[in-house]
Amino acid sequence: MTISRKWLWNLRLSSGLVLFAFIFSHFGNHALGLISWPAMEAGREVFIAIWRNPFSTILLITSIALHGLLVFYALFIRRTWRGIRRSEIIQIIFGLAIPALIVMHIIGTRILHEEFGITDSYAFVIVATWISSPANTIMQTLALVLAWVHGCLGIHFWLRLKPWYGRTVPYLYTIAILVPVLSLLGFVNGAREVAELWESAEFRRQFAEDVGLVPAAAPWAYATRDVAYNVMIGFLVVFGGLRGLAYVIERRRGLVRVSYPDGRTIAVQPGMTILEASQQGGVPHAAVCGGRGRCSTCRVRIVESAADLPDPSEAENRVLRRVGATEGVRLACQTRPGGDVTIIPLLPANAQPRDGFSRPAYLQGSERDIAILFADLRSFTKFSEQKLPYDVVFVINQYFRYMGTAIESADGKLDKFIGDGVMALFGIESGPEQGCRDVLKAARQMSQALIEMNQSLKNDLPDPMRIGIGIHVGSVIVGEMGYASAVSLTAIGDAVNTASRLEVANKEFGSQLVVSRRVAETAGVDLSAFPSHELEVRGRQEPLTVYVLDDANDLPADIAEAAPRRRRARAGG
Repeated sequence: MTISRKWLWNLRLSSGLVLFAFIFSHFGNHALGLISWPAMEAGREVFIAIWRNPFSTILLITSIALHGLLVFYALFIRRTWRGIRRSEIIQIIFGLAIPALIVMHIIGTRILHEEFGITDSYAFVIVATWISSPANTIMQTLALVLAWVHGCLGIHFWLRLKPWYGRTVPYLYTIAILVPVLSLLGFVNGAREVAELWESAEFRRQFAEDVGLVPAAAPWAYATRDVAYNVMIGFLVVFGGLRGLAYVIERRRGLVRVSYPDGRTIAVQPGMTILEASQQGGVPHAAVCGGRGRCSTCRVRIVESAADLPDPSEAENRVLRRVGATEGVRLACQTRPGGDVTIIPLLPANAQPRDGFSRPAYLQGSERDIAILFADLRSFTKFSEQKLPYDVVFVINQYFRYMGTAIESADGKLDKFIGDGVMALFGIESGPEQGCRDVLKAARQMSQALIEMNQSLKNDLPDPMRIGIGIHVGSVIVGEMGYASAVSLTAIGDAVNTASRLEVANKEFGSQLVVSRRVAETAGVDLSAFPSHELEVRGRQEPLTVYVLDDANDLPADIAEAAPRRRRARAGG
């Protein structure tokens, strides 16, 4: 079922692109009117050569029929309109309005040409609309604008998941505005030229001869238009009736209950997807692609299900593999529970397109051995009380810049800035051994950076700034945590608390760096030359052996390079 829907979506997209190409070339032909009306007629010859050959005619008619039917199929299977984006509603409304607005234009050009041999030149169209029926001009203009907006929205929904799309939006948006504007200006300019020529009796005579007007054409065209309107109305009535019947049948089959982490339960008809249940119940649920199974932002963890869920299709599996989803995770837009189900949405409702791409596994939450660094400015509160707010902000931003650069150059990941403190993580991807070497390197570089900062700000500081650094390594839970826009990579666990306590211990020792012996051993670095202490750490049953350094700059300069050589030497010996 899902595979066929994916295939139908691709078919709908392909047919839509054909129609968009037709509209684009039509607008381009209109824009030639900025040059002259004869330029429009010359462009029309190229347009006809492209679109009125047998192959293009079959392709265009097939695309119109397929696109229309597939749109109505999508509307038929939709179970709720709650939660749908405004842009999607606009696209649907515009799409439904286009046939009624454009039908007379199609009859008056291509169909009259095929039925009566009339030459539907630009002069013919301008006389039939601009000169004879200004109201018809407004209707055709509105139809073209709605068709263009409808197509642009469709392309936006298709491309917004592409990694490069965000960078090209300004350019594409400019094109989307310029094309219809230039087209309409071109048509107006060409129409004004023809209107001036229309005052000439000779032009009117030549016009009638070139076009090949037939008296019976106009009544036939209007009669055909009325038939088309009646068919459209009948189709909508039948469609509405069938959808109403389907709704009654679904209600009689009983209800499925979808439960959420906040205690809410939504009762919906069988056959609805989990995403549709969320939308119907007003539960915020991410769905960047609009529920087409492409972005993965709607994914949920299935906590409990009263009935076996249908197996994911290959298309759904492909998306889940792309984001490294674990067992029990499903796409809400593709999963149709047959019984009550309890779920946990895995992404916030305001998820962005980038959240649909493959991301490191640790962002989703994992337990890892990493090194944690805490650093804090000494006596900064006293400094801030003596300075103007502007000066305080300036100095603290300089401090964060110097420390952040030192940490990132040592392959650390900045977790957060806390007041005048810094937290950083090392070895998330490279492992604890490399992480411990990197964190010691970062501490040494931070000490050097502090010296540089004090020198550059000596005229702004009453006394040189001092910092305390605490470093520990251990098992923690790493992942993106937070709420709404305040989501960031962080770590929680006993090792984090211990590293924070070691930073505070610098006040007791009057030092700049307190590092646990486990960090030194994991890094393969000998710190026995520095004083060691057995430190009682709150929350730990046993004391922790630490090394105390008055200046982190005293750490070996070749930590990152020397440690691996020592480890290989020990392994070889």
